[in-house]
Amino acid sequence: MPPPEPPTRAGFVGLAGRPNVGKSTLVNAIVGAKVAITSDRPQTTRRAIRGVATAPDSSWQLVLIDLPGVQKPRDVLTERMQARVEHELADADVVVMVVNAEQGIGPGDRFIATTLLGADATAPVICAVNKIDRLKPPQTVEVLAAAAELEVVDEVFPISARDGTGIEPLIARLAELMPESPLLYPPGDSSDQPSGVHLAELIREQVLRRTYQELPHAVEVEVVAVGERDDGLIEIRADVWAESDSQKAILVGKGGQMIRSIGSAARKELEGDVGAKVFLDLQVKVRERWRRDEGLLDRLGID
Repeated sequence: MPPPEPPTRAGFVGLAGRPNVGKSTLVNAIVGAKVAITSDRPQTTRRAIRGVATAPDSSWQLVLIDLPGVQKPRDVLTERMQARVEHELADADVVVMVVNAEQGIGPGDRFIATTLLGADATAPVICAVNKIDRLKPPQTVEVLAAAAELEVVDEVFPISARDGTGIEPLIARLAELMPESPLLYPPGDSSDQPSGVHLAELIREQVLRRTYQELPHAVEVEVVAVGERDDGLIEIRADVWAESDSQKAILVGKGGQMIRSIGSAARKELEGDVGAKVFLDLQVKVRERWRRDEGLLDRLGID
């Protein structure tokens, strides 16, 4: 009689960290697909995005929850973002606290560590020290030692989400820490994000990369229609919202130059995602105080 197959392992991994430490890039690196948008702007992530990584032999599955950066709420939008962070971390099987190696362990990281210590969750905490590819060896040793001194941290892994350094050992350890469980998603899935939301996020990513100061935080994108045209193109219509006429003017740009640049770059991303040529129709609209609109945030899936 053949020996029984070892049990599968599956569970949830919550990623905590200050804004802009590379959580989304790390999720994409582990999943092996672009499930979360990235930029060098704080507050890029607004929703709890689940990326799904499954072993080639389906022996384990990691459901990675890319969370907004821990921050002090300023409006309904950021209140919801922070509440989602706290809820998801409380339910996680493992917490990965991501820190920026270039910046070292600062007050913000210690605040997050203290928050994790005071939480009800008893999940192990792994500290992923990201961006080590940008440091010299003595600097790397120093920041790893500082991370290990955080009381909440059980293990420390030096990584570079950008070039893949240290990702495989981290994945292996996370898989070991998952509870015995059937797979939570079909093996071929890479995310549970609705298609319309994902497409809207790809468009918003290009806004983030081309705008500055407060504007990136004041912009949201909603895909209003997706369909196939008679000529075979996939037509995607989306609204790009700003909170004031002056912000709209910046988004449109002189002679429409800015919105054309956003649309051109977004179309390439969308075509890579849907696997077909895309006709993209972007409409810039003003919606005052949308970040405080409870009903709108519900519709956008920012809960």
